[in-house]
Parts: sequence; C-alpha cells; structure tokens
Amino acid sequence: MNYPALIIDRAKLQENTEIFSKRCHDSGISVAAVSKVYCGMAELVQAQVDGGADWIADSRIENLAKMRDIKIPKILLRLPMISQAKEVVELSDLSFVSEVATCKALSDAAVAAGKVHEVLLMVDVGDLREGVWPDRAVDVAGEILSMANIKLKGVGANLTCYGGVLPSGENMSLLVSVAEEIESRYGVTLEMVSGGNSSSINLIGTDDMPSRVNMLRLGESLTIGYETAKGTRVPGLHGDVFTLAAEIVEIQTKPSVPIGEIGRNAFGDIPVFEDRGLRKRAIVAIGQQDMRPDSIFPKDRAILVLGSSSDHMILDITDSDSDWKIGDVIEFNLGYGGVLAASTSDYVSKVII
Repeated sequence: MNYPALIIDRAKLQENTEIFSKRCHDSGISVAAVSKVYCGMAELVQAQVDGGADWIADSRIENLAKMRDIKIPKILLRLPMISQAKEVVELSDLSFVSEVATCKALSDAAVAAGKVHEVLLMVDVGDLREGVWPDRAVDVAGEILSMANIKLKGVGANLTCYGGVLPSGENMSLLVSVAEEIESRYGVTLEMVSGGNSSSINLIGTDDMPSRVNMLRLGESLTIGYETAKGTRVPGLHGDVFTLAAEIVEIQTKPSVPIGEIGRNAFGDIPVFEDRGLRKRAIVAIGQQDMRPDSIFPKDRAILVLGSSSDHMILDITDSDSDWKIGDVIEFNLGYGGVLAASTSDYVSKVII
C-alpha cells in the first residue's frame, strides 16, 4: 500500500445508508446521500445506492460526471454557475437555485437539450447562507414557474453550515408555509420540501418535523455516523468508515518548546507551546496539503497531535504503549472535514476494502 492512504470500508458505508434510509423512509422522508465528502467516487456512490438512497447529491459537476452511468436521480447541491448551465442540465436531474438569472440560463440550456430540468427553490430561514428571503420566495417562484423546460420541484432550506442555526419546529414550519403559499397563489402542487442536512435528523419522528418535510440531504450522518446539530454519534451507525494511515519518517526526543524567538509559522500563525519537558515525537508523512489537523484523531489514544506543516505532522508518542519504529504506520479516525480533505488530496492513496 502507498502511504498516506485513505482506507474506506464500503460495506460499512452501505450499512450506514441502509440503517438510516429505513429510518427516514419509515417517517415518509426520502434520502439524498451526499457524495461530495468522498469526491463522488463511483464505487462508493454505488454502495449508497445499494444501501437504499433515493438520490445522490454532490456540489461539483466534476463529481457528477464520475457517476454518469449509475442509475439514480442526481442533485447538484451547490448553487449552479451560469457558466456551467449546460453541464448542470446534462449531469443533474435536480439543482438547487436562488437566482432568477440562473434559472433563465438553466431554462435556455434545457430547451437546447430538449429536456425538462427540475429545480428546488432554496429559502433562507435564518442561517444566512444560500436562499431567497421568505418574503421574496413566492414572487421568485412565480418567475421560475413561467420558464420553459423548468419544473419547480419544491422548496428547501440549509441550516448549520454557515450561521450555525439549528433546525427547529419554527424554521421548518416557516419553510412549509412558504411552500403552501406558493401552491395557493399559483395553483400548483410542490412535490418536495427539503428540510436540511444531517443537523435535522434529531427532528425525525418528533412534532417539530412537519409532515410536509419529505427529503433530507445526508452526508456526515451516513459517512462518519454523526449528526451535526450537537456533534454526537448516531446510535447504530459506524463511525469508522474512513481510516487515514500515515507512515512514520522520524522519531526523536526533543524539547516541547522551540528554542529561539517565536515568529509566524508557515501559515502565518503565531504558535503557542506548553512546556512539558523532553518528549518523544514522531513525524508522519502527511501535512496540511492533505488533511485538516483539527479533524484527525489517532486510534492510539495515547498519541497527541501537536501540529503540522504543509507536508509533516508532528505527534507526541511518549505515552503510547506501542514500540513505534521508523516505517511503521499510524492510523487515524477522521471528522467530516478530515475525510473531505483526504479525499480531495491527490497525494493520498484511496483504498476501498
């Protein structure tokens, strides 16, 4: 195996998807499995399809192109770029929109392609990322409904990704009220109300989740087994679908505080150190070009992550019971950001088991 390596357990990903898709389906909610965290690798997309996902959702056109031949409806999660309107219509069945100008470009592309493209109007219910403000949503929906070869599938909202606003009965009901006002004014029926991402899963089966909310976009919960509202493990789901493995290239005993005047490091930060005396330190051949040091956790819990530069990560192995040697491989669990970074890095081998 070439290191560093991202080792991915396909069976565990499929099982996570099976378990949570059933929970959602039992509550009348369809599941859009978010594939962007693993860069749309086709074999992993297929695992989530086999696990019962109803949609595959990704933020990148390049990732959607990788899964072109997999038979499942596909969603472009990120707001489309007008410059990519042709590719959006070609590679996705549904895209999330908030701008009339973008919808017009999608309409033109859909007419040229001789197909109907579905869109979901994003409504900002308080998190202040994408979406029209609720008091404008009905008027914007009217303009979308007038466009050729565009079908308004429904409305959606995003929460916790920017402002950290938690899903609640109040903001879910606001989203539903927008959908119902659109239906009342224009005499249409909206098929979908998408109530957010993995931060919304705690509302499933509660009175705070309106019955009209019938789709969620799930990434973190299915891939690493966490809900994102409070950052807690989802009972019954695997948290070790992804493992990062990195090789030790140096082991030295050194002071825990650098010697000399402290300035800025390679990333412009002024580091702060705790004096713990002489410590046994290992360097592994991976760095910030490949991963996020705040989203990587040694499986050997006695090992501490001290920090990293572009290409090296420094570990304190003093308290570990293992007799680590040069050339040994240390394994790490990953948070969502860690999986995303390692998946994206061309310098990290991807190994599906």
